[in-house]
Amino acid sequence: MDARVTLATTPGALALAGRLLHEFNTAYDDPTPGADALASRLGDLVASGDTDVLVGDEHGVAVVRYRASLWSDADEAYLAELWVDPSVRRTGLGRALLRAALERARGRGCDLLDLATSGDDPEARALYESEGLHATEGVGGPLSFHYEIDL
Repeated sequence: MDARVTLATTPGALALAGRLLHEFNTAYDDPTPGADALASRLGDLVASGDTDVLVGDEHGVAVVRYRASLWSDADEAYLAELWVDPSVRRTGLGRALLRAALERARGRGCDLLDLATSGDDPEARALYESEGLHATEGVGGPLSFHYEIDL
């Protein structure tokens, strides 16, 4: 793992991750329960064993969730969040966080990592594609779409 990226397991590191996720949502005018609530929730998820939280240089965060696969005995990984403070973008921190997330998923034996991003974020899409992720069903397959609904 890149020296700038660490696995958040301590209360201090989870508080940092909660603050970063709060800043992420605030930056895009999305609702947030607040940094403390996010840190507490991250602590619960990490303790359950199905979530890794990665922090980078106190300016970036990635959250990887694990789930059982329908198609194999291996787990699948979902990159739920990856965010880098705009003041340090284009320094390689996002790439370091993405690579650490991929490394953690591979180390856990996952055979798939998926994520969703918006079409209006060409920088994120370029990063993901430069690391081998594709927006198709299988390499060269049809374009894949991510759908969601609030329940």
